[in-house]
Amino acid sequence: MLTLSIAQRRELKAQAHALNPVVMIGKSGLSVAVIGELERGLTSHELIKIKVQVDDRVARNALFEEICEQLSAAPVQHIGKVFVIYRPKPEEVVKKTERPAHKKRREPHRTKRSYQN
Repeated sequence: MLTLSIAQRRELKAQAHALNPVVMIGKSGLSVAVIGELERGLTSHELIKIKVQVDDRVARNALFEEICEQLSAAPVQHIGKVFVIYRPKPEEVVKKTERPAHKKRREPHRTKRSYQN
C-alpha cells in the first residue's frame, strides 16, 4: 500500500471532487471481476472513485483497506460509501502515451496572390 503526504492527499482530494464513481461494489463484495475493473481504472486514470453498497461501517473500512492492499494503491479519502484511491501510472504506460515535445511546423498556406508577385 502506498503512503501519501498530507499535501499530496489534499491535492488528490480536490481533483477527485469532480470525478464520478468508476466502479460500484455491491453487497456481494469483492470478486475477481471487480478487482480487474479496478485495476483497469487505475491503470488508465491513476485516481478513481468507488461507490460501495455495503451498509456496515466496519465492513466498509475493511473493504477499503483490502482494495488498497490488493491493488498496491494509496487510500486518499473515505466518506460514507465513497472511496477514492490513487496509484501512479507505471512508467512503461507513460512512455507509450508520451507525445513528441515539438511537431514539425508546416509552411504557411500560400494564397493565389502570393504566387503572382
